[in-house]
Amino acid sequence: MSQLRTGYIYHELFGWHDTGTQAGMFPTDPSRGLQPFVNYENAETKRRIHELIVVSGLIDDLTRLTPRQATNDELLLVHPQEYLTKLKKISDQPLGGDAGDGETPFAKGGFEIATLAVGAVIELTRAVLAGEVDNGYALVRPPGHHAVKTGGMGYCLLSNIGVALMTAKQRNPDIRIAVVDWDVHHGNGTQDIFYDDPNVLTISLHQDRLYPRNSGMRTESGIGTNINIPLPAGTGNGGYLYAFEEVVRPALKKFKPDLIVVASGFDSSVYDPLGRMMVTASGYAKMTKVLMECAADFSKNRIVISHEGGYNAVYSPFCGLAVLQELSGTYKLDDPFIHTETYPGQALFDHQKSEIDLAAHHSLPLL
Repeated sequence: MSQLRTGYIYHELFGWHDTGTQAGMFPTDPSRGLQPFVNYENAETKRRIHELIVVSGLIDDLTRLTPRQATNDELLLVHPQEYLTKLKKISDQPLGGDAGDGETPFAKGGFEIATLAVGAVIELTRAVLAGEVDNGYALVRPPGHHAVKTGGMGYCLLSNIGVALMTAKQRNPDIRIAVVDWDVHHGNGTQDIFYDDPNVLTISLHQDRLYPRNSGMRTESGIGTNINIPLPAGTGNGGYLYAFEEVVRPALKKFKPDLIVVASGFDSSVYDPLGRMMVTASGYAKMTKVLMECAADFSKNRIVISHEGGYNAVYSPFCGLAVLQELSGTYKLDDPFIHTETYPGQALFDHQKSEIDLAAHHSLPLL
């Protein structure tokens, strides 16, 4: 595939989103033995992805785009004013607070950083649809795919993708958009926002009932444009690529979107502490290649990728680099953790195949 113009958005303020000193995902509590440390969702992974992109030299082959804060009117396309007012009030407090579920802490100024993340995805989407770049990656923080219309959850304050796509739909009323979410956790927020929208196809590949525990089932199909592919713990490149060929590619071929959007979480990678999956950097690159082939066929090469999870600060940068190298057609570094490709768990196992086949059988006839 020939080299494409690839946009890239990152801002240092994303690293200033402060989730506090927690014991991983729990508030510290000496009576329970929970020592102060850092929240899993901290700045290191994203900052190190950006730095590897720069140090590798790939940054010179990308088109840097400038983020902006999303406007209140844009946010209102998804989130009610009552929730936005509440978030802003919490954000103005000296010590911040939580976005709604007791597990999504943020410090003073967190609301403004979250609106910058939304605005970054809006700007990348605008640039791709305007033909300024062919595809692109928004390395944003905080993440967004768990945020529902009326509240934040799972480290997500606002729906970055949801608001960006609603903005795009406002400008292009007839546009058809497909969202593919490869984060290890179910993309419940994106599903919530577009569940009854016939012009937005949402596909989520995730570890079965990892988070949220009560969502992401195959039966959650909405009006036929929502596809869940719950995967057994331990699924590696073989299972993910089989799911892409048996479910994702056929669904995109049937739906024929004008734009493909990816919720990119590297917590489905082999070393991540919050998931139990086995995907490697090359696995993400191969999934990206499938989407690029689909986009070349019917989406004018248009792909927007918005960053979500990924909590291994050493390995996630190589996953991010692999995706951006594939997007741009420029290759700078190999994955030094290449030995993960030979792990026995990378094969497609029968129990994984049967679950994916069920997802294909259940979902594809609905489109």
